[in-house]
Amino acid sequence: MAYDYVIIGAGPAGLQLAAFLERDGADYVVLERGSTPGTFFTRFPRHRTLISINKVHTGYDDPELRLRMDWNSLLSDDPELLFTRYSRRYFPPADDMVRYLRDFAERTGVRVRYGTEVTRVSRDEGGFTVTDASGGTWRARRVVVATGVPLPNLPDIPGIELAERYDTFDTDPESFTDQRVLVIGRGNSAFETADSLMEHAAVIHLVGSGSLRLAWQTHYVGHLRAVNNNFLDTYQLKSQNALLDGRVLEIRRDGDGFRVPVAFERADEVVKDLRYDRVIVATGFRFDASVFDGSCTPETVVDGRFPAVTPVGESVNVPELYFAGTLTQGRDFKKSTTGFVHGFRYTVRALHRELRRRHHGEPWPVVELGGDLEAAVDRVITRVNRSSALWQQFAVLGDVLLLAPDGTMRYAEEVPVAQVPKAVRAGHFGPVAAHAVITLEYGADHDRVDPFDVAAARPAQQDASGLDSRYLHPVVRWYRDGRETGEHHLRENLENQWDSEDVHRAPLRAFLADRCGPTAAVAS
Repeated sequence: MAYDYVIIGAGPAGLQLAAFLERDGADYVVLERGSTPGTFFTRFPRHRTLISINKVHTGYDDPELRLRMDWNSLLSDDPELLFTRYSRRYFPPADDMVRYLRDFAERTGVRVRYGTEVTRVSRDEGGFTVTDASGGTWRARRVVVATGVPLPNLPDIPGIELAERYDTFDTDPESFTDQRVLVIGRGNSAFETADSLMEHAAVIHLVGSGSLRLAWQTHYVGHLRAVNNNFLDTYQLKSQNALLDGRVLEIRRDGDGFRVPVAFERADEVVKDLRYDRVIVATGFRFDASVFDGSCTPETVVDGRFPAVTPVGESVNVPELYFAGTLTQGRDFKKSTTGFVHGFRYTVRALHRELRRRHHGEPWPVVELGGDLEAAVDRVITRVNRSSALWQQFAVLGDVLLLAPDGTMRYAEEVPVAQVPKAVRAGHFGPVAAHAVITLEYGADHDRVDPFDVAAARPAQQDASGLDSRYLHPVVRWYRDGRETGEHHLRENLENQWDSEDVHRAPLRAFLADRCGPTAAVAS
């Protein structure tokens, strides 16, 4: 017997897809090596506080709007399966996520085989064979890998094996009392570690190459978050700690400690040989491709850290091998929210819709709008003001306004933007004469502007169309014959309410009327 789908991993992404398939009555099974869902969160983050926000009090009654501020819930029709019911903390404990995922698995009835460690995946003409550690095999027409990134991403530094690793080091701060500590890495795990040691360590240095990227400036939530940047105060206010802009050349033993030469980037590669009592490496994680044999080894990107995937999550070189969750962030690495629950819950839904379309004869869901232009305006305005998917997956997922040859219109939601051209050409949405892609996006060069610099944010820098808006705002792009023929930006708004008749609706109506009015099918 071959399953239609074997999902490897019962973390948030695996559970999300399984819940959709369970609702369909699909033929699938989830294989999880741990004894519980969300095993990752039983250990990480090491200091047990999530940085995914949990805003319980939003002032909204609309559950879709509430999801914009809820970064931990999975998508479900069950109002009880909201993470906001599990914690009131803005930055909640990781143990609450473990409890939530257990309940999600139980209440949705997803079919998970726990204690099943996958050791090999192979492919032949009939599909895939998945082998577990006990020698059991599972046949599958399609495999979806949702294992996350379980391997430490260790830098290529001579002596790196001497360093303690973020995933295994002793987190007891008192064990670092009066010691000189070097943390290699400048992401949230490195700063989280440094922050936990500040009351006990004598000196803490963080080291890494390039400019430090701050989430409040780049709008990428994986860059350094404010909740972890207290360490920067201790550096700039001269409290014995420091951020080193440079490269570690090697790590070597020196008595009961270590010598670490660092080439400083700010000082023309001047090398200083620094001594530390402890060295910790916190440089992120990577994809484990070791289970795939030569018949289905997926190509990778970002120095092998992630599989190379299509916009819907299929391996670019192994047909019917799919990836879900944080593994799919290689396409927009350090630009979007695909690596996080509040982003990939929507890309998993897009993957599910594509699987239903491709393998089960269900077209991508569309809403019929007829030939009324005002219905199109209403639909766009409603979606940009309400959708949590467009809000969280800015510039990655978009809605599509479809103009048929007869002048009637349809509306498809949450399509991967990079998939739209192929889907339109292939007729996945039916006959299309032209179409618009609607996204929420930050403005050009938004990550190069200090948002707290009043000179950089003057309204004079914006034109009437909102083209130079730096903050999140709706963008509508029009396409005909595969070419972009128009672009319209709705002006940004303090409350993120893009529904003013004069400022938002009327300019949008004029833009669409020029392209999908009564003669649009032949004139635009």
